[in-house]
Amino acid sequence: MSITIAISNHKGGVGKTTSTVNIGAGLARAGKKVLLIDMDPQANMTQSYGVTTADVSIYEILTSQSKPVAVNIFENLDVLPSTLDLSGAEMELSNETGREYILRESIAEISKEYDYVLIDCPPSLGLLTINALTAADEVYIPLQAHYLAIKGLTKIVEVIGKVKKRLNKNVEITGVFVTQFDKRKVLHRDVVETIYTYFQDKLFDTRIRDNIALAEAPSQGLDIFRYDPECKGAEDYKLLCDEILQRHS
Repeated sequence: MSITIAISNHKGGVGKTTSTVNIGAGLARAGKKVLLIDMDPQANMTQSYGVTTADVSIYEILTSQSKPVAVNIFENLDVLPSTLDLSGAEMELSNETGREYILRESIAEISKEYDYVLIDCPPSLGLLTINALTAADEVYIPLQAHYLAIKGLTKIVEVIGKVKKRLNKNVEITGVFVTQFDKRKVLHRDVVETIYTYFQDKLFDTRIRDNIALAEAPSQGLDIFRYDPECKGAEDYKLLCDEILQRHS
């Protein structure tokens, strides 16, 4: 039985796409069959894996022009890519009956082939994100160790609560992790303590440290494990994946 996880934060620049790319790669390296879905019209996750052309994108899937056809990246890892066309999907789907359920219904069959389905959400709380949350079993929230990152938490928690009440009673926030962390900075340590106070055991122990290799890897179309397996970024995402697997064991 597959586990569908939406990785979401309406604040940009928190490492959401980087995390989806590298958690997906880490789980695949651990022997799990993984499908990544790019729900962001900017298609950054798609580009991070070097996918420049595909017969079918998530846009065609959501607008019922095609059934899902995944792009294989390497053993155990497939992607449903995005394109800029997706930016028009919210308006095109706004009058559809049951528009919040379109993604869930579209991936119902293909998701059965995988252990994990990870959805990279856009940095907004519009219809595309609502579709992702309605399709998900769990939500992971990446957070920067910055004061302003905490200030925006209330809104996303509120939206997830409404989705749970009205659209998907099974969805839960099950994981929060800190990105771009520097343990030398008192502010970062203080922010992590505040996050823990709010989320308790939902906060993963692993902190994703600042690491230039994480920014460089997408330009080569590679995840961090293939780009620089010895760097801090690879070490941190390996530990995070170990925690995820342990929680689901």
